[in-house]
Amino acid sequence: MKPIFKKEKLDKSFEPPVVNAAQPYDSYFNVMTTGATFERELYSKVRATLPVVDAAMGKIIRLVGNFSIKTDDEAINELLCDFKDDVKVNLSSASLGSFLEEYLDNLLTYGKAVGEILVDENTGEVMGLVNSDSENFHVRAGKNPVDRIYYVKNGKREKILTNPDKILFTALNPTYKNPEGVSLLRGVPRLGEILMKMYSCIGKNFDRVGNVRYAVTYKPSNESDGMFSKERAAIIAKEWSDGMYSAKHGIVKDFVAVGDIDIKVIGAENQLIDTEIPARQLTEQILSKLSIPPFLLGLNWTSTERMSAQQVDILTSELEYYRRLLNPVIRQICGVFLKAQGYDGKFRIIWDNINLQDESELAKARLNNAQAEALEIENEKKKGE
Repeated sequence: MKPIFKKEKLDKSFEPPVVNAAQPYDSYFNVMTTGATFERELYSKVRATLPVVDAAMGKIIRLVGNFSIKTDDEAINELLCDFKDDVKVNLSSASLGSFLEEYLDNLLTYGKAVGEILVDENTGEVMGLVNSDSENFHVRAGKNPVDRIYYVKNGKREKILTNPDKILFTALNPTYKNPEGVSLLRGVPRLGEILMKMYSCIGKNFDRVGNVRYAVTYKPSNESDGMFSKERAAIIAKEWSDGMYSAKHGIVKDFVAVGDIDIKVIGAENQLIDTEIPARQLTEQILSKLSIPPFLLGLNWTSTERMSAQQVDILTSELEYYRRLLNPVIRQICGVFLKAQGYDGKFRIIWDNINLQDESELAKARLNNAQAEALEIENEKKKGE
């Protein structure tokens, strides 16, 4: 007995009318390495890919400002001034300020900075300063928790450095789990990835919609026209292309045809997604991590005068923190230099005011204090009378 209900055989030659066009996934911070060098290359790519991050880091470094070193001996002050301006740094720089700028740049980007004081073995004079690569540099505790032992990784082996007094090392925001410091950019790559995806989508949408493409449709009016529709479509396409090509060279040609021809712009009905608010929110998150006011980067966002003043105060406190991190480095370098000069006295590091706004605020504060003192003196005189 044959079954009543038979399973129909599927035609394997059938192809669905709709096919998904897969697009490759673009990773803007794709890092090929693993292990200890992963974060280092990741943060380097963040700065290379996001201009707002690189500009903010540069602003922080420049706003830290200049400083002077003073002692009670005027002759030593002149030597310190010459050393500060003329000491050789790396391969192509000079001055202590240039060394500290690159040192602070590495500190903010990678979470730690390493340098070395080059000293003449015979005279003890400081020959120069070098910013070292912190990738293969590690520090561990010695017998005491505060004793530092510096290691340099050479292949699979680690070598203990025998001149720790000539090694400069600073860690940014060190913790118990990360004693060698944490990068200022931690958390930024994820936000940057989303932001770059948005800009990439904007570019792709402009390629599709912004670069105008036309759909020219020829509709035959009867069967006789339909017999020659292929030939007529080829003629229309040729003349249309000729007119568009001539327009590039400043020649205007009108398109004249007989029959039912429809010309439309492809994608004219669609609108680009407004990304201003999401992009701004992501940028605000990034700048809040870096503690940079938006107006310093030329971002004209709505802010009151009071908000701008508060943002400047926050930035000032951040810059003071970075100065405190650089003070031990400056003391160590100047200490080695002064020791070679035979000077064992104390010296002071005097930083310049961060900007002119601080000086004006200090002047206003002194004026207010002077006015308050004058009023107190007048009140005391009136009470005495």
